[in-house]
Amino acid sequence: MHITVYGIPNCDTVKKARVWLAEHYPQTVFHDFKKQGLSAEIVAAWIQQVPRDVLINKKGLTWRNLPDERKAAIVDDASAIALMLEQPSVIKRPVLDKDGQYAVGFSAAQYEQIFNS
Repeated sequence: MHITVYGIPNCDTVKKARVWLAEHYPQTVFHDFKKQGLSAEIVAAWIQQVPRDVLINKKGLTWRNLPDERKAAIVDDASAIALMLEQPSVIKRPVLDKDGQYAVGFSAAQYEQIFNS
């Protein structure tokens, strides 16, 4: 089983996910997308399984601080991918990759369901 969790280390939700994963799946790889970056291929794979409206955190400060014209320009997957690569802080965290299956956010119940299915 290959597990990677994408996020930033100081995000509270990412911290919770990493603690849960360390207890249950210590072989999990953490990918800090601010320091390690993201490729268009990775984000495109996410967006094939997770809607862009879920991946883009519209409640977050990064989104709220974007100019209205930039927000209005997110009209399709390509423009959403471009925004996520340009402003990785706009991505809802964490993004979990379990053997090529993706999930966004964290709750213990959500992860238990993902790993027990």
